[in-house]
Amino acid sequence: MIWLWWLAAAIALGAIETLVTDLTFLMLSGGALGAVLVALLGAPLPLQALVFVIVSALLLLVVRPWVRGRLAATSPGVRTNAEALIGLEAVTLTEVTTSGGRVRLAGGDWSARLATTGPAGAPTPLPEGTAVRVTAIDGAVAVVVPLPRP
Repeated sequence: MIWLWWLAAAIALGAIETLVTDLTFLMLSGGALGAVLVALLGAPLPLQALVFVIVSALLLLVVRPWVRGRLAATSPGVRTNAEALIGLEAVTLTEVTTSGGRVRLAGGDWSARLATTGPAGAPTPLPEGTAVRVTAIDGAVAVVVPLPRP
């Protein structure tokens, strides 16, 4: 019956991969499937765990880099994750300054800060409701600049 736990782990790791799309959890899911196979053959738990570790490591070290290279070669210039948010328009939810604020970006609320523009001094804070453009993503913070008013 331990094979059911390994199968559940493989399914859970596969589900996590759909949210992350980095191929790491998919490789771990493959390791769990290897453990399912040896568990069905009657191997003891330590051997199942060893198979999980070995198969996962091989997939992570050999298969993942190859697959990522193939994906990058077949879809050049496609931005993903936070990179895809750069250049999008957003609206300030609170006053945004160089030290912080909140914006509505891609349907979600994001921490934001106003981009600094060099030695000319600190930019003027942006009031709530101002249209902005994302120029960078710094961790979990959107760096924004105001859009020109029509």
